[in-house]
Parts: sequence; C-alpha cells; structure tokens
Amino acid sequence: MRKTMILLLFSFLLAACSDSPVCYYLDATGGDDNNSGLTPDEAWKSLEKLRGVKLLPGNKVLLKRGEVFNGELEITGHGIPEDRIYIDAYGDGERKPCIVGYDTSLYAARICNSDYITMQNLEIVNTGRQPLPYRSGLKIECMDYGVSQNIVVNNVTVRDVNGSLVKEKGGGCGIYIVNGGEKKISTFNRLTIENCHILRCTRNAMIWAAYSDRQNWHPSKHTVIRGNLIEEVPGDGIVPIGCDSTLIEYNVMRDCPDMLPDTEAAAGIWPWSCDNTLVQFNEVSGHKAPWDAQGFDSDWNCRGTVIQYNYSHDNYGGLVLVCNDGTADASFNVGNLGTIVRYNVSIGDGVRPEPTRAGMFSPAVHLAGPVKDSRITRNIIHVNRKPAADIDRTMITLDSWGGYPDSTFISGNIFYAPESSRFQLTESTHNVFEGNYYLGRFEKLPEDGKACQSAEIYQQEVLAKDENGYQGLALLMDTVEVTGVKGVFVNKEAIENFFSRLEK
Repeated sequence: MRKTMILLLFSFLLAACSDSPVCYYLDATGGDDNNSGLTPDEAWKSLEKLRGVKLLPGNKVLLKRGEVFNGELEITGHGIPEDRIYIDAYGDGERKPCIVGYDTSLYAARICNSDYITMQNLEIVNTGRQPLPYRSGLKIECMDYGVSQNIVVNNVTVRDVNGSLVKEKGGGCGIYIVNGGEKKISTFNRLTIENCHILRCTRNAMIWAAYSDRQNWHPSKHTVIRGNLIEEVPGDGIVPIGCDSTLIEYNVMRDCPDMLPDTEAAAGIWPWSCDNTLVQFNEVSGHKAPWDAQGFDSDWNCRGTVIQYNYSHDNYGGLVLVCNDGTADASFNVGNLGTIVRYNVSIGDGVRPEPTRAGMFSPAVHLAGPVKDSRITRNIIHVNRKPAADIDRTMITLDSWGGYPDSTFISGNIFYAPESSRFQLTESTHNVFEGNYYLGRFEKLPEDGKACQSAEIYQQEVLAKDENGYQGLALLMDTVEVTGVKGVFVNKEAIENFFSRLEK
C-alpha cells in the first residue's frame, strides 16, 4: 500500500511539473484505481477517480473506446481560449465509450461550473428500473458561478433516458441545461451543442431551466444548437429558456412515439422566455403529442423570434404555433412580440386522428393569446387529403388564451388544400392578409385585396408531379447528412427564387 501511495504521489508531482498537458485515462476493463491514471497502461478503472480532480487548461480526460463505465461522470474544469479541456475517447474501434448511470441517477454525466471544455465522442445512457422525474442523460450546469464560457458538446450520443412523461411532474430529457443562483447571477456564454444523437429519451430531447421571470431575467447568450438528430422522443425537441441570440439550425427531429398522456402538450423546436432566437434549416416530422405537436413554435415571453427556411411534415399539429398566456402577470411576462415566420415548407401536417381538449383541432398555423406584430410571410403550406373524415382542416386559427392576437400580417403565402379548408380569425384584431395564394378549396377566404386563386408555376412544378407535394417541393430542398442519417432542409436560394418567379 505504501509503495502504491508513493507511486501515485510521484506521478501527480511529475504531471504537475511537466510542461505537457496532463491526460487522465480510464479503462473499465483493464484499468485499476490504484494506478496513476496518467498513461493508457496506468489507466484508472472507475469514474469515481475523477471526483475532486480539478481540470486545468490543456488537461484531457480520455475514456477507452468500447468500454462501459457505470456511475456518474462529474466534470469541473477551467480551460482558457487557447488551451481548452477535452473529455474524449481514446483507443481503437468505432464504439464510443459508454457511461451508464446508476439506477437512481438524475444524470449520468455532468459538466458543472466550467469554462472552455469540449466533451465529445461519448455515449451516455441513464435508464433506471422505474421512470424518475427530472432524470437526464447529460446535465450542463452553471449555479452561483458567474458566466460559464464556451462549453462545447460534440458528437455525443444520449439514449434511453426514462424520465417522467408529465411536464408538471418534472419530465425528463436527454440533455438538460441549467443555470441560476441567488448568490451570484450565473449564465452561459457561447454554449454549443452539435452533431449529437438523442434517442429514446423521455420526456424531452434538450431543454433548459433558467431565469425566466422578466423581473429577474439574466439570459444566456449566443447559444448554438446545430446538426443534432432527435429520434423517438415523444415530447419537446429543443426548448431554450432564458436565452438571448440563440441559433438553432440543421437539426432533425423525427419518429416521435405517441405515448404522452392526454393532458400533455409538446412541439418540435421552440423558445420560451427568450429574445432574438433564430430557428432555421431544421426538419421536424412525425410529432404526435396530444396537444400542439407543431413542428415549430414561438412561445410566450419571447421577443424577436425568427423561424425561417424550415421543413415541417406529417405532424399531428401544423407548421407553427405563436402563443402567449394573457393571464400571466405582466411583470413576469412581456408577451410575444414581433415573431417572424417566413420561407418555411409544411407538407402533410395537421393529421391528428383524435380529439384534443378543444375537439378535433390541428390548424396549419395557430396563433393563440395576445401575441402582437406577428408576420407570417412567403411560407408554403401544402395540406393533403384527410386520412379520416373527422380530421380538422383549418389553415389558420387566431384564438384566445387570455386575449386575442393583434396586428398579424399574413402575406405572400401559398395555402394549398385539396379539400375544404377554412380560416378562423375569431376575435383577433388588426389582421392584414395581402397577396396570398389560395389554391384548392376554402369555405370562405379572408379579406385580401391582392389574393390569387391560381398559380401556374405551382400547378406545373408541384401539383402535376404529385398532388401530395413531396416530389415537386423536393426541388426546394437539400439532403444533408446529420449524424449518420439524411436530413431534408429547405434551400434558401431555391425557395426565394421560387417565390420571385411566382410573383412576377
């Protein structure tokens, strides 16, 4: 024992005095916790050895490929811009090192109160015998710390997290981003999550918990969520909360199982209590939540959301929801102001087969509550024939949630419906419809002085190829690989050119 202690002390002193970065190696099969941990031959065995290790600029934590590590990976480190800290894989083979949480773990891996850390090339699993509220796979946390700078999560698989299916009971998610604190305001700056695969996680894929009250609103800034694949997640996909200037692009959410209780609402990608969120070039399909289930949403307490160049298809809900709870305390909630929805493509959405709390309800565009100054422009909404007779076929619903939408500008959109569709404006105010294309059948058109009820280009290039729209509108899309699968994204130049030709 004395010899082992001397060896460990010598190894740590050697590492501290060396100019080269320190690497900590872990090997669940061939490692030994009595080793130094500083070379592959002297690897540690368990994740417990990392508890209390203070990671410094240039340090690396390397887990052996193909190995399974049971427990919780706890990471705290303080890199610098020119000398990041890496949590990564080493060794041969394609299998990522896999971290499997304990039966009662609320997370299997956590990055806490850190700066300039990159976590990449890992697999994270957190499946207990029973579902557990607030359970996540990876937790990224900043509490009573200040500003956590430039955390990067890249090429990480998070799968089989069984949290609660009920949002009010805590839910659960693949990646959980948490910031707060009363002693010291704590936020993230330039957090990036990219090229990750979130699979079979309940309830949600990626969600935040942060300062959301506008009386105490301290946003995380310049977050980037890019190139992630979300599969078999029944609830919300990507939901930033308490953020400013977030970029969400080239993500795919698909194949959502129909397993949420009837009380639950969820949607694909949407900000809550955020400013200046940009959601672009994403694909959401197959969402089956009992309520909402739109591809995209600009939710309450949000200002300046832009949803553009996205592809939504085959969802129970429609393309987009814009909403605000008018009953919420005005000091907490600034409302929903200035949402822009443009150049998106929706095909075959609105196919919810069962009644919601409002009966059969799945409008292509839904504005709810006192949202103001929303602009819905140059979108293609291609509604297909109903799979069943009682499915809702409404293009736009503007209805109440403690008040009604005001000053909504709807222009230059293509609305296509082969069966009778309608526009429900209820008691909304100051609506402007201008220059929209109403193709197909409608019960009653809104007042639109520049309305068009035919479009030769759309007939020839879309409907003549396929009444359902998938083949013709594919010309406006790009196919891009996202974590090993093909995602379909709107091509900016193609859709803008299409509308330019249409409007000549």
